[in-house]
Amino acid sequence: MSRRTLQLPSWLPIDPYILALIGTVALAALLPARGGAADVAGGASTGAVALLFFLYGARLSTGEAVAGLKHWRLHLSVLVCTFAVFPLLGLAAKGFVPVILTPQLYNGLLFLCLVPSTIQSSIAFTSIARGNVPAAICAGSFSSLAGIVVTPVLAAMVLGSAGGGFSADSLLKIVLQLLVPFLVGQLLRRWVGGFLVRNKKVLSYVDRGSILLVVYTAFSEGMVRGIWHQVSFVRLLGLLAVEALLLAVMLTLSWYGAKRLGFGRGDRIAIQFAGSKKSLAAGLPMASVLFGAQASLAVLPLMLFHQMQLMVCAVIAKRRSRDPLPDENEQAGDSERAAGAEADGSPAEAAAVR
Repeated sequence: MSRRTLQLPSWLPIDPYILALIGTVALAALLPARGGAADVAGGASTGAVALLFFLYGARLSTGEAVAGLKHWRLHLSVLVCTFAVFPLLGLAAKGFVPVILTPQLYNGLLFLCLVPSTIQSSIAFTSIARGNVPAAICAGSFSSLAGIVVTPVLAAMVLGSAGGGFSADSLLKIVLQLLVPFLVGQLLRRWVGGFLVRNKKVLSYVDRGSILLVVYTAFSEGMVRGIWHQVSFVRLLGLLAVEALLLAVMLTLSWYGAKRLGFGRGDRIAIQFAGSKKSLAAGLPMASVLFGAQASLAVLPLMLFHQMQLMVCAVIAKRRSRDPLPDENEQAGDSERAAGAEADGSPAEAAAVR
């Protein structure tokens, strides 16, 4: 969790990485990869994604994951928000087709509802709001790990052939390209984990560079196939409106639902930020495998939602930071849970996963 991340303007937190993504999309629009260049870009993208998930596996502390299980009710709440409530809302959004959303944009919106939660920004916003940071670390890590398997399975169930060719072969590609490198990273963590932690700033550029390559490849293929001619400016505005409604509903449900379940203030903050957000880093590689030529339209809702969640959650985190301190009993309960989550490892190391 970097100091720079925490100092982003709360009223309009424009992530520089979002600007890089926009620039990559513009490059793909002006100079899309064609022919042999497209084959090279596709191969490089596949290798980059495998490397990305290898690094995730190598940097995730098994000890911290085991320690985090002690706070299982919180993590289960986040998983339910991410992989149950979100998908149900996505299915309900079918009512916006075709008046507001096209079928292609709806498939992308539904895919957005299936990807795991993000880690880094959830940690940053939980810290700003004075919530349970160790819980946010573990909850985001568990969600990302579960998403490697759960997201493609859910996608096959709810999207079917509309997603661009979901099949046993697509699921096998997910396993080989994402899960296997992750497990190899876990196995080799004993030997390479220390190096990765010491060089996490440099390796973060590898992470982000991999995602930019995936975006370029997907949008290049979309340009070559003429997919972008299917989307109008009015449809994009409609997509933004639907996503704003989706985010508002999830922020409300996660906050008041956690209160209803008896969680303290610190835990409610962690649940709200981890349970209402979606991971661009995890979603883009999966979309490139599952959607094929339709990947550029499939990831558009996720990219827009990613920036929206940063802007809205930054404002909420800033307002939460001015809340009165909890009473002593609640504060003690949160501190005890936080200590349990930190017992077997360093939270800063887990934060490096994203």
